[in-house]
Amino acid sequence: MCSHCGCGTDEVRIEGGELWHRHADGAVHAHEHGHSHAHSHQADGARRLQVEQDILAKNHRLAAENRALFASRALFALNFVSSPGSGKTTLLVRTIEALGRGVGVAVIEGDQQTSLDADRIRASGARAVQVNTGAGCHLDAQMVGLAARRLALDEVDLLFIENVGNLVCPAAFDLGETHKVVVLSVTEGEDKPLKYPDMFRRARLLLVNKIDLLPHLEFDIERCEALAHRVNPALEILRVSARTGEGFAAWLAWLAAGLARPIVLAQARS
Repeated sequence: MCSHCGCGTDEVRIEGGELWHRHADGAVHAHEHGHSHAHSHQADGARRLQVEQDILAKNHRLAAENRALFASRALFALNFVSSPGSGKTTLLVRTIEALGRGVGVAVIEGDQQTSLDADRIRASGARAVQVNTGAGCHLDAQMVGLAARRLALDEVDLLFIENVGNLVCPAAFDLGETHKVVVLSVTEGEDKPLKYPDMFRRARLLLVNKIDLLPHLEFDIERCEALAHRVNPALEILRVSARTGEGFAAWLAWLAAGLARPIVLAQARS
C-alpha cells in the first residue's frame, strides 16, 4: 500500500510471461502459465483495508468542507488531472491570458517539487499557490483547503486546481471541486481511457490537447473519444491546442456556462 494515498495491491492481477521453477536436481526452467493470479496479502489485509478507509473517510470530510467553502463564494472549481507532460500548465496559461481581467482566476498548483508551474501562472496574471507534495503522488482535500485559504477567495470566480501529473491516485481523492477535467494529449496513447478508467469515469470533461500535432502522429482521435465514451457515456469532450488556440472558443464557452455568465474576453492571440 502506498503510504501517502492508501492505494493497495489487493486487486493486482499478473498475467502472461513465463514462470520459472527450480527442481530438486537443481535444474531451472520456465513454462507459460495459462491462467492469471490475483495478488493479495491475507495476513495484513484487514489492517490495509482499515488504513485505506480511514484515509478516504478523512478526505471525504475535508472535501465536503472545501465544497461548502467554494459554494459560499459561488466559485467554479475545476480539478485538472492528467499524465505528466499533457500540457495542463500551458493550457491554463493560455486560458488565463484569454480571460484577462474579466474573470477573477486563481490557481492551486500541485507538484512534487519546485514552483516552476506556479511561477508561470503568476506571470500570466493570475494568483497562484504552490503545493509541493514531496513523495506524495496527488493532492488531497486537506492540502487544497489550506492552499485555498491563502487566496483572496472573495475576488475569485474561477479556481483551477492543477493536480500532480498522475492518472491513477488523483481519481480517488475528492478535493471539493465542482468538476474533474482530464487532459489527454495526442502524444499519449489513444487507449488511455481503457487503461485508467477510474479517472475518465469520474471526470466531467475531457480536453484532448495538442491537436496541432495530429498531422505528425499516428493517433486515432475518433477511437480515443469512442473509448472514453465507452468508459463514461456522459463525458463531454473538446479538442484543443494550447499552442495555437484551436478549439478555445468551445472551451471558453464551456467555462462561461459553468460560471453561469458571459465572459468578456481579453485581446485574443492569433
